Amino acid sequence: MANNKKLQGILTAIITPMDAEDRFAEAPFREQIDRQVNAGNGIFCGGTNGEFFALTEGEKRRVAEVAMEQVAGRASVVGHVGEVSTAECIRAGREIARLGVDAVAAITPWFVPLSQDELHGHFSAIADALEVPVYLYNIPARTGNTIAPETAKRLAAHPNIAGIKDSAGSHESLSGFLKVANEVPDFVVFNGPDSLIHQGFVEGCAGAVSGLANAAPHEINAIWTLFAAGDIEASRAQQATVTSLRETLYKVCFAPAAVKRAVQLLGYNVGNSKYPVRISAEQEAQMREILKAHGISG
Repeated sequence: MANNKKLQGILTAIITPMDAEDRFAEAPFREQIDRQVNAGNGIFCGGTNGEFFALTEGEKRRVAEVAMEQVAGRASVVGHVGEVSTAECIRAGREIARLGVDAVAAITPWFVPLSQDELHGHFSAIADALEVPVYLYNIPARTGNTIAPETAKRLAAHPNIAGIKDSAGSHESLSGFLKVANEVPDFVVFNGPDSLIHQGFVEGCAGAVSGLANAAPHEINAIWTLFAAGDIEASRAQQATVTSLRETLYKVCFAPAAVKRAVQLLGYNVGNSKYPVRISAEQEAQMREILKAHGISG
């Protein structure tokens, strides 16, 4: 393993700004990187909120390049390299690893239903081929494939598999992976759902990868900083505020599209979502009220 830096705390699943021609907009992306780093957050680029599946191959690489340039050692950077085929994951992983990222994450393949043995083979091959630490990425609602805790435990034995990002959305799923982390040294769990950040820390998560942090970087980071400082009650109270924001904002439309539009409504020129989601003027008005009610400003 080329890099054994310990990752912890909040990583923002950062959005990918687009210009009027629907191309990657570098200047606004750099602005968003600074906004997150200044709030104390690391960067998880090219993920679900980064709309990776709709980016070109060149855009995916450039997103990671710009992230590394702009962070300039101030925070952790994880590059997402999830592709459908094992070979493409390895190829993309090698390219991103050369940029000096702290780790890569690979989502479970989508469209093709896989057995647990096939998932084990897929991730093992990726970890064998890369020198940068690999994080599994579990988000069954979007891929149709679920990494079972038993499979995660088998994979955790690989010296280059550092942990898992669990975005299954349930406490039961998170608990299953935390049990693996308790049994396997140096295997860590990152929580995905913003509603479970505090509980994840209480139960042993190393960190959280947050999409909502795009809109509320300081508010999300406070859950971690308060917890790390030993103020558990304040961290729990902060989580309640964040959960309220999440529940109301995500009712308006598909979560990643809602987050990106919320950032735009806060005054940042990040462009439209690449998801084919239409957001009406009425929905925008709802978002403005939700942000205002929770004290979120740019």
